[in-house]
Amino acid sequence: MKYKEVSTLRLSMMAFSGWGLRWRGLFDNEQGEWWLLSQVSIIAAHLLPSWPSPMNLGFAWPKVAENIGLSLFLFGVILSMRAFLHLGSSLSPLPDPKAGATLKTLGAYSKCRHPLYQSLLISSLGISIWLGSLFHLSLLICLCFVLKGKARREERRLKELHPEYTQYLANTPAFFAGMPFLDWRV
Repeated sequence: MKYKEVSTLRLSMMAFSGWGLRWRGLFDNEQGEWWLLSQVSIIAAHLLPSWPSPMNLGFAWPKVAENIGLSLFLFGVILSMRAFLHLGSSLSPLPDPKAGATLKTLGAYSKCRHPLYQSLLISSLGISIWLGSLFHLSLLICLCFVLKGKARREERRLKELHPEYTQYLANTPAFFAGMPFLDWRV
């Protein structure tokens, strides 16, 4: 392996370390484990088949809708990789920031406070359109509520750890600018 490949691998492994996941957290929710569990459950439910499927309703789902949905899904995946790379070793699946994590406000975080959550919502929307599924649309709505709750908890903690976060909070949309439920600037 080349030095650059080893460094990239080491950086990737550092991103997955120090998360503080523990079984007890599923009972006491000390670090927001219930938000993570809800998020993972909803994301996993996206693997279920569409219901009702357009064919069950007696019509064929337009190919253009499938292509738009698939494109949105892939766009969300690309956005998530970009946000993941910008977050680096500060990455945590829990809403409580990792100890010693630096505040990220540049790159993917300059246009949106929670680009990973934004990418999940875009991917979920893409799946809903791709499949033409009311069930998956309901998963998207549930995911909006869960990610908003998780983000609000995360933001409370970030304000405690980083006093400059309050200014960032006022100037940068949460998920999507101009959408009141998904942009709660101070």
